[in-house]
Amino acid sequence: MAAAAESWRTMRDTRAELLAEAETLVRGRGYSGFSYADLSEAVGIRKASIHHHFRTKEDLGFALMGAYEARYDAALDAILAGHPDAVARIEAYGRLYLGGVEQGLGCLCAALATEGEALPERLRAAVVGFFDRHIAWLEAVLRQGQAEGSVRAALDPAAQARFVVATLEGALMMERLLGGPRAFAGTLAALCASLR
Repeated sequence: MAAAAESWRTMRDTRAELLAEAETLVRGRGYSGFSYADLSEAVGIRKASIHHHFRTKEDLGFALMGAYEARYDAALDAILAGHPDAVARIEAYGRLYLGGVEQGLGCLCAALATEGEALPERLRAAVVGFFDRHIAWLEAVLRQGQAEGSVRAALDPAAQARFVVATLEGALMMERLLGGPRAFAGTLAALCASLR
């Protein structure tokens, strides 16, 4: 019985490995910049085995977006639970991008968004939905901050939410090549200071 349990623990979760490697490839090269051959080499399985899990590259991309959204949804819930102040929530949200700077990788959704019309429609719609949800979340945080007095009343929460995403995405893209985590942290601090 113990041997069976140990065997179960050491069993490979190929689907999870494929998603993890595909995310790294997309964040580093873009959606059109990798193939199943690249993924096969990274994971160490045959291309036919990848097709067993994801019939098409579009199916893989859509599953990748679903996994990314789930991670971010959990992170947003944790931010709401762990940070009562709106500006602290925006700062915590910004720190989610810091991992990309540290790893030298872009945001998955930004990497996909740069390909725009070249993406399959279902995948493009998932990227738009991701950004729409984040902008709505940020707008709600900013409105709550205005109601509580921690965010300047003169700010337009809808426009500012878009500005927050644009600033963080731009800082991630720029600082992973130029200034690194310290420079990104400076941009995030300036962004948060501008909200008060």
